[in-house]
Amino acid sequence: MSRATPLTRLIAVTMAFSPPAAMAQAYQCTPPQRVEPIGSVQPDGPTRRTAIGAYTLAASWSPDHCKTRGDPASMQCSGRHGRFGFILHGLWPEAAHGAYPQWCATKPLPSPQLLRRNLCMTPSARLLVHEWAKHGSCMAKTPAQYFKVSAILWRSIRWPDADRLSRREGLTAGDLRQAFVAANPAWKTEQVGILVSRSGWLREVRLCYSRRFLPMRCGARQFGPADSAPLKIWRGL
Repeated sequence: MSRATPLTRLIAVTMAFSPPAAMAQAYQCTPPQRVEPIGSVQPDGPTRRTAIGAYTLAASWSPDHCKTRGDPASMQCSGRHGRFGFILHGLWPEAAHGAYPQWCATKPLPSPQLLRRNLCMTPSARLLVHEWAKHGSCMAKTPAQYFKVSAILWRSIRWPDADRLSRREGLTAGDLRQAFVAANPAWKTEQVGILVSRSGWLREVRLCYSRRFLPMRCGARQFGPADSAPLKIWRGL
């Protein structure tokens, strides 16, 4: 019998603890009929091929992105192809020791058809290509395999209603973590990281996975602000 690879273990374990009817926060998403090919990606740092010790799944809060730095004409921000709450920023391998692996290969590039199939999860073809080249190429042999694994994890999560949470007086980072855990009983609050702007606005939720692809305690870099820290969520849905 052949040994299971890390990615096949990820698929099996994720399906074992995932809820039966997972929802991604894309509302009436309709991808464009045609996706133009994305050219080669220029690395923003050195190649690092290091042993993988953990994983991070990063989910961006789309209303904040569109308010602060998004292109209003883009699929993510224009509203022409749907409205988005949390979107998958990427699935990132973390190093067993030292700096995380990155830029293990920039080719092959994902096909336009493959990109289109994943645009309701990550509504930016360029971001999908970037995530494959910078992170995915260090954990999978092909873009298709990387996006398949990302999608399995993504669909295993029930996202809390952050738009409703934004209306809560005295909202804290701990409130968001508690809401996530209430929707995902397999998780604990210490396994849920949060990224905020300098002024305290929610940017991302970062979920921490072990090398065996089970929820694990986040390190200080992923965890972010303490539970008691005030949190603001841009209301945009």
